[in-house]
Amino acid sequence: MARLKTEPHVPRYRGKSWIKPKLPRDVRDWTHGGEKSIALDGDSPEILAAVLDEFHKRRAWKWPKRRHYFFSDLHGDPDAFAASLVASGGVHKTGPGPTDFVLTPKGKKGAFVIGGDCFDKGPSSLGLLRTIHHLMKQGARVRVLAGNHDVRVFLGMGVVGQEKDPHNEHFFIRTGQKIIPLLKEVWEEYLADGKGLKGIPGRKECRRRLFPDDQWPEAFPKIAEGKVRKAQIHREIVRISKKMQKFEKACEEQELSLRQVYAAVEKWKQLFLDADGEFHWFFKRMRLAYKVGSLLFVHAGVDNEIARDLGRGGVREMNRAFKTALKEKPFDFYYGSLCNTVRTKYRQVDMPFSTKGARHVRKAGITAIIHGHRNLHHGQRISSRKSLISFECDATLDRHSRKKENVRGHGAAVTIIEPKGCILGISSDYPYVKKFDPRETLDHLKSIQPKQRRRV
Repeated sequence: MARLKTEPHVPRYRGKSWIKPKLPRDVRDWTHGGEKSIALDGDSPEILAAVLDEFHKRRAWKWPKRRHYFFSDLHGDPDAFAASLVASGGVHKTGPGPTDFVLTPKGKKGAFVIGGDCFDKGPSSLGLLRTIHHLMKQGARVRVLAGNHDVRVFLGMGVVGQEKDPHNEHFFIRTGQKIIPLLKEVWEEYLADGKGLKGIPGRKECRRRLFPDDQWPEAFPKIAEGKVRKAQIHREIVRISKKMQKFEKACEEQELSLRQVYAAVEKWKQLFLDADGEFHWFFKRMRLAYKVGSLLFVHAGVDNEIARDLGRGGVREMNRAFKTALKEKPFDFYYGSLCNTVRTKYRQVDMPFSTKGARHVRKAGITAIIHGHRNLHHGQRISSRKSLISFECDATLDRHSRKKENVRGHGAAVTIIEPKGCILGISSDYPYVKKFDPRETLDHLKSIQPKQRRRV
């Protein structure tokens, strides 16, 4: 395939000598990567082409007035985020530390969207948040979206110490072993001075406050009946039982006692929930969705109910309902459609999404959803599902996931929405900048021979 005549779209990587990932310099149409770039998920190339053709004829694509940089699933890796900022062209790296950067002229004019899942896995969730905050202090326009890990941490930490309620007393233990690196980080940074356990109750009481009561497995099905599907209720009870069995041992392997865990949770609440806490800004700024032009940004996806609501109250109403439910009705939120938006992978266990839902999305003026959550090993990917176009942008950035999944090298990725009408996917795991131009990409899809189409 010939090189596109659009290489000026490649950002200027400022300060790349300070980062480890290698970044692409040449551009190819998004169709270039075949299955590494396009996933049809039950649709066909013809369906994708037909949707693009429809949007083109209706002039349905509405592009933002300013350049948008999308980063998702950073999972506590400030270095991967700093490298991704360099890949965006929005910052100029000035030193080895993750906060050693300044905004470029393009960065000052653009907008940065953090697509969720800032917590867990490591190596430093707090370091990542400080890097995001440094970006904000530089004067950048920053939007923070909720991810499933962020929601679980908020609900799990917040419930500790409250009066026992079968609706939510399992939320802390539901966070599982993935939260342990965060707890250890809080302990070591703020409490390991010899006074961290002052005023903390004994192990037995700490366990009682952290774990659900013994009666919870019998109580939960009763309060969940009619609100949660039976199969999901059973799966939840089994999952919580397994996590309770493994959690304390996993903490001990990280040299954390239950008293230290409880102390770290209390400190976390002070840091994140108190008005004067260092990280109070994070959940205060966090939203469920963001819409600009005809593009919808969420962490994971939509279902039929959310798709319908988009046409009624729009994104503003979704965010209002999210804020209210997260604090006032955590059970209804966690097991309902709003939370499905941060965790769906369009599986049978997730809330249903059909062609009817796709029609609702289009009626709401949305041409594509931009999200993370489904991690990939070859950069970003376009998916077509029930004729809904999505840009999947979780490029497996954090070093923990890369090591676990045998992805070589260091991660860096950004999805750039250009005001002139195209989307760029830049990743250290793909040799070219992927370029989606609605008209050009449609022409490429039409030019693919039938035998080749089946490989896409």
